[in-house]
Amino acid sequence: MSSSDIFIGETIGTAVLILLGGGVCAAVTLKASKARAAGWLAIAFGWGFAVMTAVYISAPLSGAHLNPAVTLALAIKDDDYGNLATYWGGQLLGAMIGAALVWVAYYGQFLAHLTDSEIVGGSDKPAVKAVEAEEAAAGPVLGIFSTGPEIRNAVQNLATEIIGTVVLVLAILTQGLNNDGDGLGVLGALITSFVVVGIGLSLGGPTGYAINPARDLGPRIVHALLPLPNKGGSDWSYAWIPVVGPLIGGAIAAGMYNVAFA
Repeated sequence: MSSSDIFIGETIGTAVLILLGGGVCAAVTLKASKARAAGWLAIAFGWGFAVMTAVYISAPLSGAHLNPAVTLALAIKDDDYGNLATYWGGQLLGAMIGAALVWVAYYGQFLAHLTDSEIVGGSDKPAVKAVEAEEAAAGPVLGIFSTGPEIRNAVQNLATEIIGTVVLVLAILTQGLNNDGDGLGVLGALITSFVVVGIGLSLGGPTGYAINPARDLGPRIVHALLPLPNKGGSDWSYAWIPVVGPLIGGAIAAGMYNVAFA
């Protein structure tokens, strides 16, 4: 596949991933949404379906990495780093586009939510923030765009992201061991989506399971840039963890694969 196919495929696929994944977070979080307070189960399955849809759309063009940690793992596994920057660039751009589209789709809900005194506080009362924004550095809708920890402990948070990403990447890499080494074809996207659901349900509680640097960094940049009233901070002091953790996890998974399965 050509570099242009890779870049376009990853941009479109990651945009769809974030549009649907961030969309379910917006649906559950924002006050004027019909799905408000639908809960963690809705978020976990929403992200799973987002992965499935994005993979089916982008696979013919780029192979549907959609995640810098997956791209790094495949590069280590195959000892081929030639297209790493192209994949990463498309993924980051796509994540930013997807996050911007979530804002467009929920524009009225964002305004209603962020001008509600129960959410952002009024002149006669202290600000009341969502669970995702208990830390002063995080605004009340940042959890729609990017992840944040329930307990802020850098070592634990980093370890959680590494562990979750190892599970994801190993599940992706070992699909190629089936069907005479040809992978699972179209069924692979469905299986990967359920792996993401499982990670969300089992390991998502501590940090919100970024397990994808582009998924977190791109939307966090968009949150910082968008003209949202009373949006608060973008929590840049935490932003390195959902980038570094998944990259470490992807590298570990590739190493495990080469030692145990190759």
